[in-house]
Amino acid sequence: MLTTIKTWLQQYQAFGWMVGVGLMASVLTIAVGMALVIRLPPDYFARDHAPRGFWHLHPVFRWTLTVAKNVVGGVVILLGLLLALPLVPGPGFLFILVGLGLLDFPGKRRLERRLVGLPWVLASLNRMRARFGRSPIEIGDHHRGTRGP
Repeated sequence: MLTTIKTWLQQYQAFGWMVGVGLMASVLTIAVGMALVIRLPPDYFARDHAPRGFWHLHPVFRWTLTVAKNVVGGVVILLGLLLALPLVPGPGFLFILVGLGLLDFPGKRRLERRLVGLPWVLASLNRMRARFGRSPIEIGDHHRGTRGP
């Protein structure tokens, strides 16, 4: 049995660096995802509109930053989809949510509220925030997907 394991390790030692890089990437993505969730204002999803950070800038800068933000959002979503694959460690669903938060498209707030309003997602995010002494995320009544009178 030991000789079989030793032979297998010798044959696949070239994959050792890939495993190391994969583990480092997993730890890094988990840390970044946790930092984003912890820093999120508790009422972010309860607000009617997301805060607009750079709408006061010159139109050239505003459009440049908007395009850059959407490109980064797309890359983060692709990374989240990769991390959501089976046997790939990392917070895939969390990165998909972060990527959606960076993109600009019609109906984005409603989709964010609906995803964060899922009981298991909200419970996970609030448990993580509680570990770091942050107040729970408030989502209000918007997450139900119903339209008021």
